[in-house]
Amino acid sequence: MALNIGIRSVSKIIASSESSISRSVSRSFHSTGAKKMSGGGHGHDEPYYLHAKHMYNLDRMKYQGLKMSLGVFTAFSIGVGVPIFAVVFQQRKTASG
Repeated sequence: MALNIGIRSVSKIIASSESSISRSVSRSFHSTGAKKMSGGGHGHDEPYYLHAKHMYNLDRMKYQGLKMSLGVFTAFSIGVGVPIFAVVFQQRKTASG
């Protein structure tokens, strides 16, 4: 009987401490709101620069064919050139030692 009363009192203490801990500790994300840029920023080019929808309008780009072909050629050249350079560098380093 005394053991039963002791277990009940301990469970009440644990339950009350859990409720007080859960009230004092908040586990939610908190962030401040985004501030609007007034006066500066991108207000002057509003129809052409909106962050999500119209950020990358490739059809409005001047000299699109030239810029895209140069970009693709540059990316391809880096993707091929860097591994070749790394292999030549390693082989030269190993041969000299």
